[in-house]
Amino acid sequence: MASGLSKVYLVGGAVRDALLGQASKDQDYVVVGQTSESMLALGFQSVGRDFPVFLHPDTKEEYALARTERKNGRGYTGFSVNAAVSVTLEDDLARRDLTINAMAMDNEGNIIDPFNGRKDLIDKVLRHTSEAFIEDPVRVLRIARFLARYGDTWRIAPQTYLLMERLRDSGELSHLVPERVWLETEKALGETYPHLFFETLSDFGIFPEIEAMKGIPQPVKHHPEGDVYTHTMLVLKRAAELNFDIEARFAALTHDFGKAYCYKQYGHLRGHEQAGVAVIDAFCARLKIPNRFKSVGELTSDNHTRCHKLFELTAKKVHKLIVENMDALGHPERFEHFLQACLCDAQGRGERFVNHAYPQLLAAQRLFTALKTLDRKAIVQKALLQGRQGPDIGQFVREAEIHCLRSCFDNLKKNIERAQ
Repeated sequence: MASGLSKVYLVGGAVRDALLGQASKDQDYVVVGQTSESMLALGFQSVGRDFPVFLHPDTKEEYALARTERKNGRGYTGFSVNAAVSVTLEDDLARRDLTINAMAMDNEGNIIDPFNGRKDLIDKVLRHTSEAFIEDPVRVLRIARFLARYGDTWRIAPQTYLLMERLRDSGELSHLVPERVWLETEKALGETYPHLFFETLSDFGIFPEIEAMKGIPQPVKHHPEGDVYTHTMLVLKRAAELNFDIEARFAALTHDFGKAYCYKQYGHLRGHEQAGVAVIDAFCARLKIPNRFKSVGELTSDNHTRCHKLFELTAKKVHKLIVENMDALGHPERFEHFLQACLCDAQGRGERFVNHAYPQLLAAQRLFTALKTLDRKAIVQKALLQGRQGPDIGQFVREAEIHCLRSCFDNLKKNIERAQ
């Protein structure tokens, strides 16, 4: 900790993680009995815009003056801050969202735990620290994210869930800033159990596209697991089990967004792949989701059933899928995320399918590898020698790519037949 400070405490997630035996990314400290002026005099650098936070002159770790907060507006930014020297450590801990985050450790390793957070850690309970919980709607997202991190052996305390419902019913959740919703969502997608984030929030109106999936029936032959919502949660769960990147997890989450629209508009699911593109576009626009997620989500929605039917496609249609639709040569990582989402779609249909083989993934990877090995410069030179010009050269390259795919595809099918 810092020299020159007599009352400084490690707080929040670092203490929680230490008690759980887990590494913590951040080491945050609270300082009691100091002012901004005295911190600056000790060499700390002021970085807080809304409240007094400072960087240690050597370690660059964050040190914040103990503070209290009072609600004076809507949303999560409507607070007034009091960081007077009279604010105690217990006052500062009381403003924190959950008891497991409201513990502190002094420089001798003693735990200060005024709200019994240690017991809740042992009992695996997410419990609000005080009624002030309802002053910040982001806390609803954070609770859901903690469940995504820790899993379904944890639970939300009943009284805390009632406060979450109060936040919903009061309209406070409508004041959540889109960027903050996405920030928490992106973090949740990277957790071990991301499906629990969306399941926890499924009745809070934050993700209407996901709530719309509830009760939308699917053909039992292909989807014995149940409705579109159940399937989507299983697909996302599978993507996390396989430790896929968050882009693949996002594609897994959004790949069937078009099903609810099609069923409500037409009474069937046909065309949901293409219909989902517009739904995902609106979803990403509302939450200001970066393009790398939007593009893989929309392309996966549009093309996932084509990937499932890969072995039924002609070489020309495979070329259209890999080269024209997916632009795999220009975006190889995105193509891989697409294939991973398709695998999870196939395996996210209940226990009977979770380890079911999906040969389309390996086949598509090999077809893509074959395309990459083509010597396009040599092909262009050959086209020029034949007197081809302009668009004719592009067509010549396309024909060479299709021929390559046809040859590779024939070999793949022969290998599969032999294996069977």
